[in-house]
Amino acid sequence: MIILCLRTDTATARLSLYRNEQLTAEMSWEAGRALSSTLHANLQQLLTKAQLELDDIDAIAVYEGPGSFTGLRIGVSTANAFAYALNIPIVGVRGDNWIAQAIKKLSKDQLQVFIKPYYAAPAKTTQPRK
Repeated sequence: MIILCLRTDTATARLSLYRNEQLTAEMSWEAGRALSSTLHANLQQLLTKAQLELDDIDAIAVYEGPGSFTGLRIGVSTANAFAYALNIPIVGVRGDNWIAQAIKKLSKDQLQVFIKPYYAAPAKTTQPRK
């Protein structure tokens, strides 16, 4: 089973691929405010490095929070969209050992339909300018 893992809760975004619970390829980059414009290109680069295609992914694990409001929205939305489009299982996990927890959930078929970000606090949004 090939699992795509996404973590976008900080300015440093991380992608990794696991094959049968073994790390196959990973990458991280300082995404900052450019996450939405760099995530897909970096995912394609990671797949190329691992000699895989998008259709080879069997499941998705995503870090659901807590963390950056916008980073979590982008990462979780991307994970949900890929899981839906590829018709593959998805799990969302939080905590320090999140990838191991995700692999365990996937092996026990504790699957989710879609993932919601976990922010741990209300979002801090600014008031509209007049």
